[in-house]
Amino acid sequence: MGVVTFSAAYGAAGAEVAPAVAERLGLPFHDRAIPAQVAGRLGVPVAEAEANDETVVRGLWRLVASLGTMPDPVGGVLPTSPLPDARAYRQQTERLLEEIAAGPGGVVLGRAGALVLKDRPDVLHVRLDGPREARLQSAVLRSGRPVEEIRREMEVNDRTREAYVRHFYRCDPAAARHYHLVVDSTAIPVDAVVDLVVTAARARGIGAGGH
Repeated sequence: MGVVTFSAAYGAAGAEVAPAVAERLGLPFHDRAIPAQVAGRLGVPVAEAEANDETVVRGLWRLVASLGTMPDPVGGVLPTSPLPDARAYRQQTERLLEEIAAGPGGVVLGRAGALVLKDRPDVLHVRLDGPREARLQSAVLRSGRPVEEIRREMEVNDRTREAYVRHFYRCDPAAARHYHLVVDSTAIPVDAVVDLVVTAARARGIGAGGH
């Protein structure tokens, strides 16, 4: 079956493209279910896992605020606390992604999937991006909210997503070398982007029925 991972900058239509690709390929779309499963494994409320999930802005703020006091993720001893820390959420999320790849496959949006599953041959890694102003205008059109409100949200989102990946994986999430396919989804209609990704995925034998 295989896996398609998506890394999407704010305003790059990740939330539209990823589930559409999953439907076209006949694969499950793993999104909101991931923090719920992480919560179950860590024995915490789903809201707590969602607040620590990489795709939730408020959780990212909390995560980034904690980075200065956290030891390096490679080795070291984490202090005890009443709730699991950001490293525990990351580790459980990685395990879930590996289980998805080894099992039913699917489409994953965010969660640094391209880095977690970088060594698997049955995965397509996709990056959706675009110029900052084009992403801003795209997000404004989709949401209908004030441009300055969207601009602030985009800046927070981009900065904190980058901090997550740089802290835990020591690399730039926007670097093309991490992906098989990089698309400016502000310059190409969503339907065409979906077609591109589906074609690339099928070429790698990914999807219901395989290749």
